[in-house]
Amino acid sequence: MMMRKINSAISKASNKAVDELISEYKALIEDAEALIEATEGHVDDAIKTVRSKALKTLAATKESIANFEGVVIDKAKSAAKDTDNFVHRNPWESVGVAAGLGLIVGLFIRGR
Repeated sequence: MMMRKINSAISKASNKAVDELISEYKALIEDAEALIEATEGHVDDAIKTVRSKALKTLAATKESIANFEGVVIDKAKSAAKDTDNFVHRNPWESVGVAAGLGLIVGLFIRGR
């Protein structure tokens, strides 16, 4: 039961970090799109060329982020499932690992 809670906490922390990273990239893309839209009225050929290239790059980036998000979610689910299986097969080793990690973290905290 304890290991299941630890596994859940680790999985939630990993998912939170990935979610934050993806949301930051999405915000960056939105800002870039707003900047590109602000230059829409300019008639200069150089600006039109840069706008066109930037729009293509943003479209490709959006697609890459969507693919990355799916892959990360699949890997996180797989890792959580593998960890859960390991804990069920090896409960005492899991308790030992958790205790060792707790000891290491405690030593680092105490050292400060």
